[in-house]
Amino acid sequence: QVQLVESGGGLVQAGDSLTLSCAASGRYAMGWFRRAPGKEREFVAAIRRRTDMTSCADSVKGRFTISRDIVKNTVYLQMNSLKPEDTAVYYCAANDYYRSTRSNDFAYWGQGTQVTVSS
Repeated sequence: QVQLVESGGGLVQAGDSLTLSCAASGRYAMGWFRRAPGKEREFVAAIRRRTDMTSCADSVKGRFTISRDIVKNTVYLQMNSLKPEDTAVYYCAANDYYRSTRSNDFAYWGQGTQVTVSS
């Protein structure tokens, strides 16, 4: 069974940086999604299983970076220049292989971690 354990959320000020971690029970295609209050869940970033090629949503491009530590089976989301509109619950997701940025193409999900950015 795939297990995903997220950590690193918190309360920060606009312009600050924060790094989220997601420890997985193996090596998978991984993604980060977020759900802001009153909004649909949206794609943030993804990393392929074998090539580690990455994808990022336009809204976070240039500010957020997804990366992987293959020894620790941990994926990180480095978030810089945070804005109040980045406030959301961030979810780590995994799938055996990368298919798309759609949430339906990720079979396994973490419990979510809250990120709050104050202005």
